[in-house]
Amino acid sequence: MLEKLEKIVVRYNFLTEEISKPEVIADNNNWKKLVKEHSNLTPIVECYSQYSKAKSELDANMELLEIETDKEMLSLLHEDVNLQKKALEDLLAELKVLLLPKDPNDDKNVIIEIRAGAGGEEAALFANEIRRMYYMFAEKNRWKIEEIDIDENELGGLKEGSFMVVGEGAYSKFKFESGVHRVQRVPDTESQGRIHTSTITVAVLPEAPDVDIEILDKDLKIDTYRSSGAGGQHVNKTESAIRITHLPTGIVVNCQDERSQIKNRDKAMNILKSKLYDYYQSQADAEYAATRKSQVGTGDRSERIRTYNFPQGRVTDHRIGLTLYSIDNFMNGDIAEMVEALRLADQTAKLQDSGE
Repeated sequence: MLEKLEKIVVRYNFLTEEISKPEVIADNNNWKKLVKEHSNLTPIVECYSQYSKAKSELDANMELLEIETDKEMLSLLHEDVNLQKKALEDLLAELKVLLLPKDPNDDKNVIIEIRAGAGGEEAALFANEIRRMYYMFAEKNRWKIEEIDIDENELGGLKEGSFMVVGEGAYSKFKFESGVHRVQRVPDTESQGRIHTSTITVAVLPEAPDVDIEILDKDLKIDTYRSSGAGGQHVNKTESAIRITHLPTGIVVNCQDERSQIKNRDKAMNILKSKLYDYYQSQADAEYAATRKSQVGTGDRSERIRTYNFPQGRVTDHRIGLTLYSIDNFMNGDIAEMVEALRLADQTAKLQDSGE
């Protein structure tokens, strides 16, 4: 690992010089690429610098221990050595995490799809509340929301909907939200006060990278229709909404957010590109079927990643066994603690897989 770190330092120093050269700055695309690489290496180099300094100080104190005869000084040295050893352990653990392969999609925008599952109207109402929760979390991170296709019912519930969160690092925060979310509460329509259980499904995709994905016109079925919704002045009276079906894969994309058919078509094609990229990348993986099932599932009550229990005021993530007793704040977008816990659990699993 130390040999790898030394190579990273050499690369970092090279980039530091390179990105300040006028001829490199003149090539804007290449300069941005080098600056991003430099930025990604900075925390590793800084942590390694702290580690090297701490290691030198520890080695110096270990040498002093061998020649020191004064009992009081020996006591102080032993105390310093113990603190330095602990600091080195912490820095080493941090370095191991920093050296883990980074998910190339982490910095990308993210496409989120929410569908009501088991539970009828109550599931649709909860789906809309989860959408609101994600919107508020995005707002706290100063990210932008671009709606793609929102299908609401007359009661204000969300039958299904998709939207994009635009902002650096959006995918890294949302990627663990894929799966079945279960809610337990007494619906407003329940006269007997009985607790009902409903489910929704959430699927999360990174926006497609800037790569060429060949989409042939003959492989597309494009339909136009009027924007749907619960009614009101914002519902279009013209056929501006677009549905694109990719015939070879069966992937369907709807977009009715924009008033212009051309804008909806452009946005739908971008979403299709992202879905096809995810599809082909996943298909190349032997675990494709299992991955997609774990993301979306069937919407059945028994398949869940998280339970929202309103009578007990708790949210439990079943993958990591974490329960938070702050459901009101959670539903208002304060989900950072859960997101961070899932990220740390993912890091721990990766460290175990790497043999660390």
